[in-house]
Amino acid sequence: MFLSCLLLVALSLPLIGISIYLSRLRQTVTKAPRLLNVGISANASLNLPSVSVIVPAFNEANNIEACLTSILASSQLPSDKLEVWVVDDQSIDKTLTIVRTLQDQLNDPRLKILAASPRPQNEVWMGKNWACTQAAEQAKGEFLLFLDADVRLKPGAIESALQAAEQEQTDLLTCWPQIVCGCLAEWLVQPLMASMLASGFDFNQVNDAKTDVAFAAGPFMLFRRTAYEQLGGHRAVASQVVEDVELARRVKATGLKLWYALGSDLAAVRMYSSFGALWEGWTKNWYLGSRCNLSLTLSSAVIVLLVCTLPWVGLILMLLKGTFLTWNVLDLVTGAIVLYTLWMHYQLRQVGKVLSAIPVRYWWLTGVGGALVAAIALASIIKTETGWGWTWRGRTLQRPEMP
Repeated sequence: MFLSCLLLVALSLPLIGISIYLSRLRQTVTKAPRLLNVGISANASLNLPSVSVIVPAFNEANNIEACLTSILASSQLPSDKLEVWVVDDQSIDKTLTIVRTLQDQLNDPRLKILAASPRPQNEVWMGKNWACTQAAEQAKGEFLLFLDADVRLKPGAIESALQAAEQEQTDLLTCWPQIVCGCLAEWLVQPLMASMLASGFDFNQVNDAKTDVAFAAGPFMLFRRTAYEQLGGHRAVASQVVEDVELARRVKATGLKLWYALGSDLAAVRMYSSFGALWEGWTKNWYLGSRCNLSLTLSSAVIVLLVCTLPWVGLILMLLKGTFLTWNVLDLVTGAIVLYTLWMHYQLRQVGKVLSAIPVRYWWLTGVGGALVAAIALASIIKTETGWGWTWRGRTLQRPEMP
C-alpha cells in the first residue's frame, strides 16, 4: 500500500507540471503574431525597399544549392531591389564549387559570391559572424536578410517579410520557421526544443519594448540596415556563439524595435540532418542561450524529465504490476493519472504543430525525447564549462565573456 501511495504521488507531479506547461504554451502560441504570405504583385513589390540576402556557408555542400535556388525562385524582385550574397567561409568541401556552377547555370544577376578571407589573427570570431560581417560590408540593400544555408524560402517570403517590417516599423524582424524533421533523433528532440523555446521566450514579451525578454531565430533575421550598423552588426558580437539572441538583446537595449513572429508560411528549415549534428548543435547553444545560468539549465533538465519521461516510466511500472483487473483502488487512480498525462503529451504535440508545423509523429516516444533533451542540457553545461568536445562543424569553440 505504501508503494502504491508513493507511486500515486510521484506520478501526480508530471500531470501538474504538464498542465501548467501546456496552458502556458497554448497561450503563447495562440496570441503570437504570425507572418503571412500576402502574395504581393510584381508591380506592388517595386515599391518595397531594396534588400540584400546574406547566406553564410561553411561546409554546406549538401544544402547550398537547394537554399539558393529557393531564395531566387521565391522572389520576383529585380536585381536593383534584390541581391543574394552567398559567403563561403573557408569551406573544405565542395560548397564554393557548387555555388560557382550554379551561378553559371542560372545566369541570374541577383546571385553574388564572396569567398571569405581568413579570420583576423589575435581576434576571436565565433561561428558565422566573420562571414556575415564581410558580406554586410559588400551588400547595398536598405534591409539585410540573414538566412542559414539549411533554410528553404517559400514563394513570396521576401516580399511578405519586407512589407511586414515596413508596416511594423521594425528594426529587426525575425520569425520561427517551419521545422522539418527527417531522422528519428529530430522527431524526438525538435518538437520538445521548439515548445520549450516558445514557452521560455513568449512572442509578445519579446515584442514588448518594456520587457528585457529578447530572442531572435538565427535562420531568419531581417535587419533594417541603419539599425544593423548602429548596433555594430555581427562585428559587435564577434565572440558570441549564440549571436542571434545576443543581437536581439542589443536591439532592445539600444531602444530599437524587435518583432518576433511565427513564420512557417514563409520559410522551412531542417536544422540537423543526423543525430551527431543535432547533438553538436544543441549542446553548443543551450547553456550559452541561458547566459550560462547553471540553476536554470539544470532545472530545465529536471523538469523535462519529470514532465516528459517519468509518466512513461510510470506506465511501465503499472503494467509490471499486472492488468487493471488486479489493481487496487489506488492503482486504478494512478493508472488514470498516467493515461491522462500521456494524452496531454499528444496535446502538447498538437500545439507544437501550430508553432512549427511539425506533424504529430512519434509522439508516443516523448519519454525517450525528454531523456535525450535532458542529456543535451547536461552535456551543454559540461562542454561549455570545460571546452571538452565543444565544436561546431569541426571548429573549436571558445566561451565568450557574458555581457
